[in-house]
Amino acid sequence: MSLLIRGGKLVLPEGIYESDVLIEDERIKAIGKRIKSELADEVIDATGKLVFPGVVDEHVHMREPGLEYKDDFSHGTMAAALGGVTTVIEMPNTVPPVDSGRTVKDKAELLKNKAHVDFALYGLLSDNSVDRLEEMLNEGAVGFKAFLGPTTGNLPPPSNATIYKALKLSRALGFPIAFHAEDDSLVNYFVNEVKSSGRKDALAHMLSRPPITEEMAVMKIYMMAKDTDGKAHIVHVSSKGTLDYLRKAKEEGVRLTGETCPHYLYFDSSHYERYGSYLKVNPPIREAEHREALLKALEDSTIFTIGSDHAPHSIQEKGGGKDIWEVAAGFAGVQTLLLSMVSLALNGTLKLSNIPRLISRNPAKLFGLWPKKGELMPGSDADIAIVDPNKETLVTEEWLITKSPITPFLGMRFKGNVELTILRGEIIAKNGEMEKKNRGSMVRKVTSYTQI
Repeated sequence: MSLLIRGGKLVLPEGIYESDVLIEDERIKAIGKRIKSELADEVIDATGKLVFPGVVDEHVHMREPGLEYKDDFSHGTMAAALGGVTTVIEMPNTVPPVDSGRTVKDKAELLKNKAHVDFALYGLLSDNSVDRLEEMLNEGAVGFKAFLGPTTGNLPPPSNATIYKALKLSRALGFPIAFHAEDDSLVNYFVNEVKSSGRKDALAHMLSRPPITEEMAVMKIYMMAKDTDGKAHIVHVSSKGTLDYLRKAKEEGVRLTGETCPHYLYFDSSHYERYGSYLKVNPPIREAEHREALLKALEDSTIFTIGSDHAPHSIQEKGGGKDIWEVAAGFAGVQTLLLSMVSLALNGTLKLSNIPRLISRNPAKLFGLWPKKGELMPGSDADIAIVDPNKETLVTEEWLITKSPITPFLGMRFKGNVELTILRGEIIAKNGEMEKKNRGSMVRKVTSYTQI
């Protein structure tokens, strides 16, 4: 089966180019102008459309196994496909947690027939699993996640010795470690302090996790990454102070990178009154000065990647009650990732060509999937999202494909509409409808992070 995408505007980190894309045997065969139509079995007219490399969402919690009442892998990867995401990297804090070679293998087997897009797996870094990192790599894990603060699953944070040992191994074996960077003891201190004041409103959650809780954890990781030359990645960066460490690391050649998420770029503390518990996430959405600093950090490459932190919870868990301490942190995000970024660009806030760098190329490079994934070039998998910039997308509960259609983006109109999603040369989603299901498969590391 061969496919020709004709006349689209290819959006690449290097710029935007009007070009054709020829696909053959699941891969990109050629890119150029005036490719002959007779070379393809099917021709797609993409005139006036934006052609992106398929999105690599490095940060999703699809909730399977063990937490399927929140969401599941079938719904989550269908949402990914409809949103232009062609590869997801699944987090390990499920039930049971993915903390051994056996659990990596079991999870891969469980998910393989439920995947509508390609997927890769994280393993968990903990005190109990640090001696099993190599066996998880051998079963296909592409990196590890360490939860330094309280999170879904109530996983205890790894000790400093475990983190240091893992970062040394990361340098030796070439894998990244993603850190949920909140200092556990400080979070507990501030939560108790704010709770004791009697506050139960949504803004109290932000006050209970002030910037220092993130920045202290990042400082520690920065120092360990510098000493070990290991590869550390700070996920869901929410604080402008973290950006200082990322810039310092970049200047010094320390292997420390950072990810932020769309919700930190769209919302700030002024929105808590309107959105209430729907806005609760960890780390919290902060004051406007942090949002503004993060937006600037996208343009100067201080932020290396953007992930959705797709983390659905049931309607009962998110709730509309007044007690914010009883509300779960997180919400659905994979389906809105690409369009939220496209809308920022079409509104003039973000350079359009920065989008594929942040949500395709860099995540693929970081986790060793590039150039198979995250790229529009001959030889790469033909993973493509075609967006019509002249249409809008209204985020509604009906549009969201999840068991728990809860997000602060509900009711928002994004500029742009995902017209087609192509996975390895086959159209899997078209104009908001699935065309092909269960096409996804597990992907493994193909290159080393040292090539970044």
